[in-house]
Amino acid sequence: MMTAEEYIKSLQKMDLKVYLFGERVKDPVNHPIIRPSLNSVAMTYELAQKKEYEDLMTAYSPLIGEKVNRFCHLHQNTEDLIKKVKMQRLMGQKTAACFQRCVGMDAFNAIFSTTYEMDKALGTEYHKRFTEYMKFVQKNDLTVDGAMTDPKGDRGLAPSQQEDPDLFVHITEVRPDGIVVRGAKAHQTGAINSHEHLIMPTIAMREEDKDYAVSFAIPSDAKGVFMIYGRQSCDTRKMEPDAEIDLGNSQFGGHEALVVFDDVFVPNERIFMCKEYQFAGMMVERFAGYHRQSYGGCKVGVGDVLIGAAALAADYNGVPKASHIKDKLIEMIHLNETLYACGIACSAEGVKMPAGNYQIDLLLANVCKQNVTRYPYEIARLAEDIAGGLMVTMPSQQDLRSKETGPYVEKYFKGATGAATENRMRVLRLIENMTLGTAAVGYRTESLHGAGSPQAQRIMIARQGNLEAKKELARKIAKIDVSKDNWPAKPAKK
Repeated sequence: MMTAEEYIKSLQKMDLKVYLFGERVKDPVNHPIIRPSLNSVAMTYELAQKKEYEDLMTAYSPLIGEKVNRFCHLHQNTEDLIKKVKMQRLMGQKTAACFQRCVGMDAFNAIFSTTYEMDKALGTEYHKRFTEYMKFVQKNDLTVDGAMTDPKGDRGLAPSQQEDPDLFVHITEVRPDGIVVRGAKAHQTGAINSHEHLIMPTIAMREEDKDYAVSFAIPSDAKGVFMIYGRQSCDTRKMEPDAEIDLGNSQFGGHEALVVFDDVFVPNERIFMCKEYQFAGMMVERFAGYHRQSYGGCKVGVGDVLIGAAALAADYNGVPKASHIKDKLIEMIHLNETLYACGIACSAEGVKMPAGNYQIDLLLANVCKQNVTRYPYEIARLAEDIAGGLMVTMPSQQDLRSKETGPYVEKYFKGATGAATENRMRVLRLIENMTLGTAAVGYRTESLHGAGSPQAQRIMIARQGNLEAKKELARKIAKIDVSKDNWPAKPAKK
């Protein structure tokens, strides 16, 4: 397994093509806007080296017969699924941001089981290829960007019906030694900090969409691959002098990017689906399930930090004993632990797949994510309520340090007796960062749209909810004789 330092050096060796503010970034590893997100990924390597976190951060891989970073692991039992959620909560607590390796881990497990069933049904060799790819990932402890979301264009049209065919990643040419692909993947978490991109289809496909049913892996610096960094609220504060307090969380962060594939060649050994449209939906559904489980861990860990920050804000404001403050903090804890309970529940109810790895309970995973689309918003609202308006109106660090204005900032923004004004400002900026600033992308908005929109979960809940079985339970209790019914009911005469 790599150390954090080795991970950073490995990215520096790559020829990553990254664009930000319309220009190519010469050094993505050390760019002030990007570096905090890289630090979050580095923490996944750092904690895996620490004895006290070994049980959560590492696992034994039967593929290579060695201990691996859990972010590269194929779940072997329900205990692995539970430890995954606990690991994600720990990572959220340590970074208060998105640590970006979850998407690749979830893609590994979804593609592993799907390719196994593809091979059984179609006589292909995708599972063998993917198993070899997993060995490569584990032996090298790689960070992999699991890429599912296409730009989509007109949402009312299928991929093959789009005016521009590149709005979904698609195969433009099939060669004896591989394929050529074109298109883009949007909202890609941690893409710039990843060694590899692992591509999946974004929706279930029909036969006419088969050119879009494609899954493959490609190095992040492969020919024809480039990334455009996504802007975040308050992101240029990271480029300002003397703004460490203003950042709220100066060390860690997350990022998303548009990843463009401009006629990229993919060799056969790295192709895991090539026009097998009938299995696209299976891969999408399984990945979505795993990733919706993930939110019961990562968002809870970040929520722990936000709850702690809100409690500190109450201390610095001088109102920690106010009954309404206590009640709001209790509600925040209740909501956060409810999310965690769902993440643990869908893991504990996991099942072994034909491929040998374990999958979460899909219904409970979708219930978990449906709650995540709501509760973090309420947690954030309560944190902002406790913090007060100063969170978004206070002067800058430069004003605090200024000879002219500093004494006035110290005087008028002092809170509880004996508390340092600077510390009050620091915790308020942290809350601002997590609810409105750069970290809000990985907590607030991502809670809504990450791993699929709220409606996507409701569709899966309807599909997995087994309403007919529930009707039968009610029939038995009520002693309903179905022979007396005449279904469907005849319409009433006018």
